[in-house]
Amino acid sequence: MIFDLELKKVGKVFDNGTTAVSEFDLSVSKGEFIAFLGPSGCGKTTTLRMIAGFESISSGDMMIKGVRMNDVPPEHRPTSMIFQSYALFPHMTVRRNVGYGLEVKGLSDADRNAKVDRILATLGLEDIADRKPDKLSGGQRQRIALARGLVVEPDILLLDEPLGALDANLRKAIQNELKLLQKNLGVTFIFVTHAQSEALALSDRIVVMNQGRVEQISPPHQLYTRPNTPFVAQFIGRNTIFTGEMQKSEGDTAVVKTAAGVLSGRVNGSISDRGKVNVVVPAEAIEVHGAAGVERARIAGEFGGNVIDAMITRCDVVGHLSQLTAALPDGRAISLEAHVDKYRPDTFAVGSGVLLSWKPAEATVIPAH
Repeated sequence: MIFDLELKKVGKVFDNGTTAVSEFDLSVSKGEFIAFLGPSGCGKTTTLRMIAGFESISSGDMMIKGVRMNDVPPEHRPTSMIFQSYALFPHMTVRRNVGYGLEVKGLSDADRNAKVDRILATLGLEDIADRKPDKLSGGQRQRIALARGLVVEPDILLLDEPLGALDANLRKAIQNELKLLQKNLGVTFIFVTHAQSEALALSDRIVVMNQGRVEQISPPHQLYTRPNTPFVAQFIGRNTIFTGEMQKSEGDTAVVKTAAGVLSGRVNGSISDRGKVNVVVPAEAIEVHGAAGVERARIAGEFGGNVIDAMITRCDVVGHLSQLTAALPDGRAISLEAHVDKYRPDTFAVGSGVLLSWKPAEATVIPAH
């Protein structure tokens, strides 16, 4: 099978000896929306620049549609890149900015104008085609950058945190437009972001990076609910992690002895019958029970033994939501929220003892290292 993009053990070592990317493997099908996600300095932008040709590849191979691209100059690759700054020419009109790449390629005026008109219409930019970028809003400039990247009809569009300069409301609106546009055009998108919500909302698959290495590649829901490594469990979502020793496994469920008690969860990956493991519990999976008059044994039976003590340290009502903070016996805090009718402030008052529980199937057991 020929992929739009293949990275085979791709690595990057800078001249000073710093390893920025190590043995990056990825296969991307046509029309996929892939997000690179990770903390600053993890190598995601360096990888994007290697795909674009702006950074050399130290090791491995980078293929586009089956053709090795390691030594191909950026201008001869079937890619287009959009930067966070947009990099628009202030002295050019919107139309000239959008058509600049076609001018460089030497297209005739008629062909260039036809392509520019078509992409301007697609992105709703016809009414501002003769204006200069400095007179336009952030959202309009972002669309112009998209139009300029797409008008050259790349096989792969590379986006380096293109929404980072927008305010929260506009960012959300542009996210929706971007996803719809990508699906309609069928162009492969590689998108770099440090915002989890953006990656989870937009992408078909997410590549989580840490210190130059790939930690996990998964669809958003799987990544959120079934982390493969301790780093992903800590980085994605709002998880509470209990470290302990494996006691036994029953099918795909593992029983783990922790400082908080004997807990269980669904096994993810290969785990030995003995050894240190992590039980990863998403905040969304946790149920809170008022401790007064509650039958602990009944709850333990209903939730597969997953019951721990906690104390409410904060309860805030924000609109129709109650936001609780519960302290565990080891001092860690868990943030939880639900409809105000479920977590009533008079039931879960500050200082009150509670029981926390979750279903085994909603927790994930992974190796601790």
